Amino acid sequence: MMEALKEAKRAFDEDEVPVGAVVVHKGRVIARGYNQIERLKDPTAHAEMLALTSASNFLETKWLSEASLYVTIEPCSMCAGALVLARIKHVYFGAKDPKTGACGSVVNIINNKKLNHRIEAKGGILARECGALLSEFFRMKRKKL
Repeated sequence: MMEALKEAKRAFDEDEVPVGAVVVHKGRVIARGYNQIERLKDPTAHAEMLALTSASNFLETKWLSEASLYVTIEPCSMCAGALVLARIKHVYFGAKDPKTGACGSVVNIINNKKLNHRIEAKGGILARECGALLSEFFRMKRKKL
């Protein structure tokens, strides 16, 4: 999770919502991502989406069934859906997202029995650190208004 937090700090430094993600396969980080929505002018440029694309390219496969995603905040419905489609094995996240979280907070896409794949998830990993970075970012944004 520390590696995902480093990616979130990159996003923070680039004035993006500070979310970072890494994909781990067989004990090593194979892909990284951080939010680049503003930079790329792309609403799908979430940290998880960018990390998934990078991991699939690295492994040269669409299935990430032996990989785990570490992300600083609970994935949203778009990202959770992509994780299911990629058949990722585990998701570990920092802070829960009570507004858009799709791994149990608002909805639970990753364990929906109607879908063809379910993902093991664990939240709350370095939650205080991950949440503090997000809180600081939005505090600074409100201060500028």
